[in-house]
Amino acid sequence: MAFRGQALHHGNAAEWRLLLRFGLAGLANTAFGYAVFATLLALGATPLAALVLGTLAGAAFNFQTSSRLVFRSSGRALRFLAAYAAVLALNWAALRAAHHAGLNNFEAQALLSLPIAGISFVAQRFFVFGAATAVP
Repeated sequence: MAFRGQALHHGNAAEWRLLLRFGLAGLANTAFGYAVFATLLALGATPLAALVLGTLAGAAFNFQTSSRLVFRSSGRALRFLAAYAAVLALNWAALRAAHHAGLNNFEAQALLSLPIAGISFVAQRFFVFGAATAVP
């Protein structure tokens, strides 16, 4: 008799491949989004403007890579935008908290990138693409 714990214990190759594809696409998106954020911040933009513009620039790229390369599903742009908006709001709150804790905005966003990416994966996997996801 199999149960969910066994699948996690023995590993599910398809899920690991999905996570790997997400990670690779996410690295490119994170680098691009952070580059836009840092460039705008260095040019004098406010942290909020730099974060929003960096996120929007990354979102256009990320929707294509996530839908076509990672989850292999088309459409769902509205759900993707809703998830991105929620992740952006969470990112902004965490960036402000880290800044108030003494980190500068460059350091704070660099530290937040990985946990925010993890939250984004969960949102995309289960809310955006959900049952439409072709895992293998």
